[in-house]
Amino acid sequence: MSQNIIIIDYGAGNIQSLKFALNRLGVSAQTSADAKTIKAADKVIFPGVGHAESAMQKLKETELHHIIQELKQPVLGICLGMQLMCRSTEEGPTDGLGIFDVEVKRFQTQLKVPHMGWNLIKNLKTDLFQDLPHETYMYFVHSYYVPSNPDSIADSDYDLNFCAALQKNNFYGVQFHPEKSGEWGENILDNFLKLTT
Repeated sequence: MSQNIIIIDYGAGNIQSLKFALNRLGVSAQTSADAKTIKAADKVIFPGVGHAESAMQKLKETELHHIIQELKQPVLGICLGMQLMCRSTEEGPTDGLGIFDVEVKRFQTQLKVPHMGWNLIKNLKTDLFQDLPHETYMYFVHSYYVPSNPDSIADSDYDLNFCAALQKNNFYGVQFHPEKSGEWGENILDNFLKLTT
């Protein structure tokens, strides 16, 4: 039975590469900014690249910030989408959706920022990482990070240990880009599509 997969379209994501990755999994996802359409979806993906403050402003202008907070089906935030699901971010600074009670921090490091490229994720938990190796490489592009916290379901290191993925109830978030992370990234997307709660 085919699923109704909606990618939230709020002008802050490279949605095309995500749609291509889902197509390779045999799924035709639709993009939408319509509250009724998003609420009716089987699964919702909340992507994002760019600046947190302007992205949050777009969500508020369309009332999508309230819609996302109220969703009951599985929701996957990717990169900025994950960060916006947190309580707040130093980028701006700006308030987030408050789904995860943690503040997003800017990297303070001698290493190059943004953190860009392939990096190891580890300490994998939950069915989102089913059938993946205990440690595997994913593709990251970010200047801000989520500190390790009780909702962490994967970690990574870039001069410090940080949260690479989060989960609370029906909400999941990944800091890396699964759609750009090859076979294992697509495996994570496939696992998300298989979630039942």
